[in-house]
Amino acid sequence: MVMNLSATNVAGQLRQLKPMQLRLLAEIAQAGALGLAAARIGIAQPVASRLLAEMETMLGLRLHERQGRGLRLTQVGEALARRAMRIQIELLDGAREVVEAATGRAGVVRVGAVTGPALSLVLPALRELLGTNPEIHAEVTVTTSVALCELLREGRLDFALARPGAADRELEARLIAGEPLSLVVRRDHPLLLQPRIDEADVMRFDWVMGDDETLLTQTVRARLNELRLPMPRRRISTSSFLFTLALINQTDAIAPLATPVVESFSGNPSVPFVSLPIDLGLTVAAFSLVTRTGSRLTPSAQRLVEEILART
Repeated sequence: MVMNLSATNVAGQLRQLKPMQLRLLAEIAQAGALGLAAARIGIAQPVASRLLAEMETMLGLRLHERQGRGLRLTQVGEALARRAMRIQIELLDGAREVVEAATGRAGVVRVGAVTGPALSLVLPALRELLGTNPEIHAEVTVTTSVALCELLREGRLDFALARPGAADRELEARLIAGEPLSLVVRRDHPLLLQPRIDEADVMRFDWVMGDDETLLTQTVRARLNELRLPMPRRRISTSSFLFTLALINQTDAIAPLATPVVESFSGNPSVPFVSLPIDLGLTVAAFSLVTRTGSRLTPSAQRLVEEILART
């Protein structure tokens, strides 16, 4: 055990760790098994055991504990593994930036977004960026904020337009904007034949939303409660945007969707859905531009961020 345990002493010892040891620790944290972690970095398990033992001897701290036939990291091991994973991510990002600088060619941009910003911001920004930089390759992930933030922590995204948790210290967030919601129906919906639509009218039909844990559903429930309105008589739950569109196209169901999403389709007369002419004041909490804390974007990713911010 380290007799004089201080940040300065530990920092000096950490500088002596080998890159392979840090890679091993990062893989153990993800794989949860020494053998699998060793295989992922291309070494034999006895070698991995020796590297792990050397780390513990050098630091004078226990990094793992036996658990049945496997092992688990101690609190110290988990803390160091998080830093090791961060180092691996930064090395990969650094390699991408070096390649861009050395070759003069733009690289890969990996962006994630929830559905509304993906269509209203990422799509037009990408269209503009690729028009002037056709050599850039873009990878776009559209999913929930929880999934996007996890992909960011793992280094699988450069940045995201999402809603991170308030206490997430691994991520930095720059607030962008809230998302108003529109009530969407098929073009020949019965309500569109009425000269006027009121709140009671929309409550008579099925609504399509996600489950109770989704932000959109929570927003709708809270707003209906504020308006002293009951929940729709029946709700169809789905997390699939495509299935939602299919439902409103083939039934009389109503779907609350992000207004920017609806507006992105509004200029196309062949699109089989429209917004109802009624405003219930539905607005989802603001989303943010999210990056890993302390990270530096590659030049290509930074260009895309600038294009996005120019549209906000």
